[in-house]
Amino acid sequence: MLSTLLFAALLVGPAAPQDGAKGDGPPSRVRSVLLYGDEQCPKAQSPDEIVVCANAGESPYRIPKRFREQPKEGPASNAWTNRVESVEEFNRAGLPNSCSPVGIGGQTGCTRAAIRQWYQERVDQKAKAARVTGPEN
Repeated sequence: MLSTLLFAALLVGPAAPQDGAKGDGPPSRVRSVLLYGDEQCPKAQSPDEIVVCANAGESPYRIPKRFREQPKEGPASNAWTNRVESVEEFNRAGLPNSCSPVGIGGQTGCTRAAIRQWYQERVDQKAKAARVTGPEN
């Protein structure tokens, strides 16, 4: 059956151009139009023009459905590691090396915190000085 269809297609030959269409080459203009909502596809301005229309949805400014639902903020959407870190941070007040006015050993971490702050300020000053002067050649 396939061989008879193939043989028939060879006998018929290439398709002839339709009525009113030029068979001398590709169209002079092809327009691609996106339609929103109830817009209608525009008509071709000349017989040698092709207009291709596609429906792009309700509005060009509407957020797609997959992005409309935002994840809920709260404890259920927070990772366990973040929860543990926040609990440890709140419970650290009053413990030794915490630099806290609460508890018996809270003051012991203040020296460490001051040294850390001094070191960070020194690093920031060097970085700022390097940006102001620029790279040396």
